[in-house]
Amino acid sequence: MRLSQMLFVTLRDDPADAEIPSHKLLVRAGFIRRLGSGLYAYLPLMWRVLEKVKRIVQEEMNRTGAQECLLPQLQPSELWKMSGRWDTYTESEGIMFALRDRLERELGLGPTHEEVITAIAKEMIRSYRQLPVNLYQIQTKFRDEIRPRFGLMRGREFIMKDAYSFHCDEASLKSTYEAMDQAYRNIFSRCGLDFRAVDADSGAIGGSGSQEFMVLADAGEDEILYTEDGLYSANIEKAVSLPTDAKPSRFSTYKKEPTPDTATIAKMCQCLGCDASNVVKNVLYQAVYNGGKTVLVLVSIRGDQEVNEVKLTNELTKLASHYESTNILSLTVPDEKEQQKWAAKSLPLGYISPGISDDYIAKNASVADKFLRLVDQTAVDLTNFATGADEVDYHVTGANWGNDFSLPKLVVDVRKALVGDRPVHDPNGELKTARGIEVGHIFQLGTKYSQAMGATFTNEQGEEKPLVMGCYGIGVSRLAQAAVEQSYDKDGIIWPTAIAPYEVVIVVPNVGDGEQMQVAEQIYAECQAAGVDVLLDDRNERAGVKFKDSELIGIPYRVVTGKSLKQGQLEVVKRADKSVQNLAIATVVPTLVTSIKADKKAS
Repeated sequence: MRLSQMLFVTLRDDPADAEIPSHKLLVRAGFIRRLGSGLYAYLPLMWRVLEKVKRIVQEEMNRTGAQECLLPQLQPSELWKMSGRWDTYTESEGIMFALRDRLERELGLGPTHEEVITAIAKEMIRSYRQLPVNLYQIQTKFRDEIRPRFGLMRGREFIMKDAYSFHCDEASLKSTYEAMDQAYRNIFSRCGLDFRAVDADSGAIGGSGSQEFMVLADAGEDEILYTEDGLYSANIEKAVSLPTDAKPSRFSTYKKEPTPDTATIAKMCQCLGCDASNVVKNVLYQAVYNGGKTVLVLVSIRGDQEVNEVKLTNELTKLASHYESTNILSLTVPDEKEQQKWAAKSLPLGYISPGISDDYIAKNASVADKFLRLVDQTAVDLTNFATGADEVDYHVTGANWGNDFSLPKLVVDVRKALVGDRPVHDPNGELKTARGIEVGHIFQLGTKYSQAMGATFTNEQGEEKPLVMGCYGIGVSRLAQAAVEQSYDKDGIIWPTAIAPYEVVIVVPNVGDGEQMQVAEQIYAECQAAGVDVLLDDRNERAGVKFKDSELIGIPYRVVTGKSLKQGQLEVVKRADKSVQNLAIATVVPTLVTSIKADKKAS
């Protein structure tokens, strides 16, 4: 491609709305342009990057035996109502663009395609002889993000590869899950990314287990906890750990004590002269289920620990059937306005005990009449602890489960793992932290969707069974920007060779010099013949502008038909480290071919 013929405009200054380096660089270098909030046009250079990423994804997916297809972006609401996710995606998370057609039929713009693919499997898969099947697509998805940001990282329209597998049993699912795990590692390695696979929460997708693939970068929105021995890594939403040991309690007998103005743990401990690990903290939440029922949830947890609301949501989702529901629409700490909707009397906030009376809940058909009481594992073994007295400005000390308060029947792990905690597999170790950008996620869905939507098959014994499913996603456009976030310098982007828009750029310092242009055309033709993606900068611009542009757009190798041409040589610059070689003209293309192959092999 000749740069003089390309739609190519670079910017000197950072765009005002860009917050992180990769976003700034992609706009400045002419890869993307913003059209609206979370909406971007992929310009020619960016499209070449995306095509290369897509090709790598397709090759690795096809190698596993997966079959490519294309599913509709417009999806009937009926499918989502069958799975129980319509309310979750349109009301709770609110990320689905929902609309009505001229016949008043409800539709959604697809943020994901579990329901669609399950409906297809229901119609087409009848027998175990057809299994396993793995179908994938690469297409545009839509999500109504509350706060679109970071360019392609969190947009409202983006390109994604999503795959869905169907199986006769869990063993078959796990086999494909492992194959997808390896395929993903191959994809990210081939794209030249430094990544980490981590245990993850399944979120609204659901399923028994999942794993995220994170590109390590300081600007990553996700925090990862990991051990240096490489045996454990997890998204902080999913991470588990051993907390530090509780300190011995200084209390020995049960006593109610005045503690004025101590609604926080810090003030309470200062007043009572105790450590936060001697306290049972009781946190009140309000959960609204999609059947309309509001449930007041009381979580008792050790005072030096924090509640992980993702883990709590998962525990509450397990209990949804108790409230004639399937999902949670919202989980909040109820403010004074919300309390007025259900509280029979003013709550002693900051002073609540594990045994607070259910009388605080007024009779209301839409509100459960009892607190749902959960206790985190960190609080179960505490003795002689301090906690609220259900009276403002008072706490009790020296309390014990069984004697002074009933231990809640539901013992859960809802604590937030922290940096410095001990890993479960090695109590002598320590959890470290890093930041990452999620570029892939694989799920073991099990029968969540097939049971809800009646997608069954006949097994070898002639029995009708629900299909066992897996789901596997890669953010193609997000991956491309993540590569930039991981690899850039003060002068611009440093693309990994495998996904760079072009592998080589030939810069002609003076297009009016016949010899420079002649040799440039020769190298350009030889590169094309050798299968090298080459860009010829034949613009009538100053040499300095061309050099700056070549570094900004991040092409891996730059060939300059400049001063060394008089000695029969060309200057070859490697973008990654700016190393310079002066090579004889005849050796330039063979050397480039060798270097490009080595780069791709190394990745």
